[in-house]
Amino acid sequence: MKKLYPDAAAALDGLLFDGMLIAAGGFGLCGVPERLIEAIEASGVKDLTFASNNAGIDNEGIGKLLRTRQVSKMISSYVGENKEFERQYLAGELELEFTPQGTLAEKLRAGGAGIPAFFTRTGVGTLVAEGKETREFDGHVYVMERSLVPDVALVKAWKADRSGNLVFRRTARNFNPACAMAGKITVAEVEEIVETGSIDPDAVHLPGIYVHRIVLNANPEKRIEKRTVTAVAGAEAEKKAAAIEAEKVIAKAADKAGEVQK
Repeated sequence: MKKLYPDAAAALDGLLFDGMLIAAGGFGLCGVPERLIEAIEASGVKDLTFASNNAGIDNEGIGKLLRTRQVSKMISSYVGENKEFERQYLAGELELEFTPQGTLAEKLRAGGAGIPAFFTRTGVGTLVAEGKETREFDGHVYVMERSLVPDVALVKAWKADRSGNLVFRRTARNFNPACAMAGKITVAEVEEIVETGSIDPDAVHLPGIYVHRIVLNANPEKRIEKRTVTAVAGAEAEKKAAAIEAEKVIAKAADKAGEVQK
């Protein structure tokens, strides 16, 4: 089965349609399949529902699709740094299914495991549980959550072999494996492609059976969501700079004293 495609548009060819459900890996701007998202933007497909932890930031990640109004609903656990996400939701322009982070992860995992629904204590007694079935187990109330089986899952990995076995890079793994397992069709954007068999089986994070299409993005943009310098770090830096300057002054004075003695 051919899994390698020349570019993101080719990898998504024949998969996109209006009103579909898409799951996308990523946490903030970490582990986001940016080229695949750009290809969706270029396709013009609309009325999309996205299941993703968040929507990146303004004009980055899924934020690009919010800007173009191609997304009508988000299933997310965090609005966070995306002001356009917040604005559209508060204005009633975007439907939002707020989902606790662990519940979202389990919705995807359960979907990939063929489990249609599960019970959890998370959200009981809150807006999250409104309109949902609840049951009591062992003296505790649980709310039933339906799993997610997206039409297409978009994931970002560090390395893939030609069979689709994936290796993720540290925290960029985040929701990506769960999304890949849940999707009816999974498209992986990777930074490196190697020959089948060159990845140690024990190093494979996601077996290729879950991956249907692969596209190479060898030079992804490593954006920082929010760059900050703590006050403590700033103060320590100032102390070090002052100490270095004092040492220079002392050394200069010592040199002058030596010259006088000569």
